Amino acid sequence: MQYIYQACRGTITLIRKTTSSREKKALSTANQKLLIVEDDPGLLNQLKWCFENYEVVTAGDRVSAIAELRRHEPMVVLQDLGLPPNPEGVDEGLATLQETMRLAPLTKVIVVTGHGDQENALRAVALGAYDFYQKPVDTDTLQLLVERAFNIAQLEVENRRLQTMAGVSPLDGIVAASESMLQVCRMIEKVAPADVSTFLLGESGTGKELMARAIHRLSPRAEQRFVAINCAAIPENLLESELFGYEKGAFTGAAKQTPGKVELADGGTLFLDEIGDMPMPLQSKMLRFLQERVTERVGGREEIPVDVRVICATHQNPAELIQKNLFREDLYYRVAEITIDIPPFRDREEGRLILARMLLNKFCDEHGRAFLGFSEDAVQAINTYNWPGNVRELENKIKSAVIMADGKQITALDLGLGDQDESEEALNLREVRQRAESKAIRIVLTRNFGNISRTAEQLGVTRPTLYDLLSKYGVSAEAYSKRSARTDESKS
Repeated sequence: MQYIYQACRGTITLIRKTTSSREKKALSTANQKLLIVEDDPGLLNQLKWCFENYEVVTAGDRVSAIAELRRHEPMVVLQDLGLPPNPEGVDEGLATLQETMRLAPLTKVIVVTGHGDQENALRAVALGAYDFYQKPVDTDTLQLLVERAFNIAQLEVENRRLQTMAGVSPLDGIVAASESMLQVCRMIEKVAPADVSTFLLGESGTGKELMARAIHRLSPRAEQRFVAINCAAIPENLLESELFGYEKGAFTGAAKQTPGKVELADGGTLFLDEIGDMPMPLQSKMLRFLQERVTERVGGREEIPVDVRVICATHQNPAELIQKNLFREDLYYRVAEITIDIPPFRDREEGRLILARMLLNKFCDEHGRAFLGFSEDAVQAINTYNWPGNVRELENKIKSAVIMADGKQITALDLGLGDQDESEEALNLREVRQRAESKAIRIVLTRNFGNISRTAEQLGVTRPTLYDLLSKYGVSAEAYSKRSARTDESKS
């Protein structure tokens, strides 16, 4: 029999499905590595013959078993507890099991024990073994155990993949599991079809360019160019020619007529990142362009009409810039017909782990590494760290961890978050409790994709109590379901 999965709101249902013998053999040999750890040559040969439909790797002691585990990363391990140098005891076998679980915690290990040795079999299961079987070996029963272990392992791999997907979003690249980010996405969906200038406000690394590209993709201009320029990255004396272009001979080195970014974006979208750093003289020319929708190249006299949508962004406070005479108030009102505030990453608790998993998969693919996820201390660190560098900092830490980590899971130490000293903001007790309750509910809902029963169970409350808490904090479980959560790989 074969098992197929049916995913619904974070749960997995097993359904029996009959397969032909040819299909069964094809499935059993497709990327299914089985490590057999056995020091008896006769029994080892028998087991190799028994599992000829799998890609079998063998080892006779702990050192070679761990070496083969690292080299081949098998889904299932069949291991005898009696290993040299003391094959009559179980200490070496249990030590091998413990090291296997430390390096590959999701590997399914089936231990083989001596006849009647149920006590050590249960010890092995307590240490993380998937199942056990007692000698003498019955090959038919052992084949069934191994086949079931492979089926469960494959289901878990697919389930983890589905958890990282958590739905498909029209706003590609945006993770929106928190209420604040869902609100941003709703604003983008409303603003995108309207041909209005949009101002994106948010700290560095929060994904302002990502939001700008999402607006462009959902707009009627999606088939035209999206042209981006960072006003803070180009020297003041070059920014004007970059934006508006220049005529041949306009200045030393102007060997030919060159259109600017504004012209290149004709018909599409122009994204002015860090417009708060634009020099005041250039702001005047930008204001005229926005009012008249015509531009002039440096050194030219011809007015060039341009049809372009303008999206601007800054990490600074526009009101403070205007007050300090660093930004024209009339220009602000031209570029900020609609303003969208993007929350910092530290305020997106519910989406942190989802985004981290997406980035882990992305960098594993890029660098040819295979990790099984984040350890418990890494999950805790991701959820509690303040993330001053926002999404960009998360991306850098995970990328570094993927390159440098040695184990099968990314740990807090791999992320550079192994020693944190988090200080809680001073609030009264009622505010602390309400904030903690609201945060815990949102995080657990995120992990369970909005499943009320599982969320209530993990929070240690009844379903009616959870419904009361959801109503109290204005949280909708539907927003966290697979159909509503918006996830994809994210960029800073």
